[in-house]
Amino acid sequence: MINFNRFSLENGLRVLVHEDRSTPLVALNILYDVGSRDENPDMTGMAHLFEHLMFGGSKNIPEYDKPLQLAGGENNAFTNNDITNYYLTIPSQNIETGFWLESDRMLELDFSQKNLDTQKNVVIEEFNQRYLNQPYGDAILKLRPLAYKVHPYRWPTIGMDITHIENTDLEQIKKFFFSHYAPDNAILALTGNITYDLAYKLTRKWFGPIEKRDVQSRNLTAEPSQTEERILSIEKDVPSTALYKVWHIGSRKSFDFYTLDLITDLLAGGESGRLHTKLVREKKLFSEINAYLTSDIDPGLIIVQGKLMKDIDIQNAEEAVNEVIASLQNGNGIAEEMEKVKNKFESTTVFSNTSILNKAMNLSFCELLGNPDLINQEVEAYRKVSKEMVVEATGRYFLPSNCSTLYYKSTRKDK
Repeated sequence: MINFNRFSLENGLRVLVHEDRSTPLVALNILYDVGSRDENPDMTGMAHLFEHLMFGGSKNIPEYDKPLQLAGGENNAFTNNDITNYYLTIPSQNIETGFWLESDRMLELDFSQKNLDTQKNVVIEEFNQRYLNQPYGDAILKLRPLAYKVHPYRWPTIGMDITHIENTDLEQIKKFFFSHYAPDNAILALTGNITYDLAYKLTRKWFGPIEKRDVQSRNLTAEPSQTEERILSIEKDVPSTALYKVWHIGSRKSFDFYTLDLITDLLAGGESGRLHTKLVREKKLFSEINAYLTSDIDPGLIIVQGKLMKDIDIQNAEEAVNEVIASLQNGNGIAEEMEKVKNKFESTTVFSNTSILNKAMNLSFCELLGNPDLINQEVEAYRKVSKEMVVEATGRYFLPSNCSTLYYKSTRKDK
């Protein structure tokens, strides 16, 4: 059981505190409720760009990393479809340095042309290396707009087109910042060697003076139900042909989220998962294959992706994938498999939450979902999934009419 206390400031900042005296460190996590789904279709990649800009100096502190490193701290960040998350760990006696740094960059960034140009170049280089110059790197750029037609999930976090970042100017940057980076659009979680009283005192001191902002309201167009199969075939000079299949599912808060999560574990829970057992080890159709769900706050996807062995026909491989998925519908022999993946989920979750940083990130996200105590309830929710629930969900979601398929065919010839 992870015990925590919770309070809010007058400016809307939500704060969660978990005391753990077994460590000399404190983790400070700030989640901003802004991701790629909050971008304009003509100006994508902004949320990810800000992940970089936030380390380029703030209004009163020209350099973020140096004072944190001098205080013995480490930091990082990530962006996804729904959130942008910043975190640091630091010795407890130096925690005020963390408050000072994070509050100042929430107050205002260093909006200089030099900083913007530097970070734009970093993001452009990342886009080229990860998505254009990497084998299969552009698969997500093809797959998302195939599956989504109106919802902002149709572009990846890096953006739809790198020219959007290239053409961004300072005025657009400032508008995005003050529309999304605000105490009333953020959640602060503190875990580790810190008392509630000290957390309350330092939060009020450093974040309290920051005023509320006019946070941009979110009014997203819901993705309509997919009613027919979608197929895209491309050819590239890659080592082997790959298959990508996606099915629409509900949101992160939907009643069957844990059922679908368990299904992906049955399909791809390591080398004992059904896809690996049947299609890699036994039939030798794939060199590797995986299944996972996106866990998006809005309705997301289940994704199955695999790389084929040499000279395997992609239609035959796809049919074999469909057969493995359909095998879950009869419910035969899955009771023992379910118990194994439930035990693994529990052990992984419990072990993960021994880390103060993981606890801080998980508390922040659960608060965003509307129930911070979800951090203590997930294992039980996962364990409640029954065989009947697996059979029903498999039959309801894994339909051809709900599926989008990308055939990523290799043109490479043996030399």
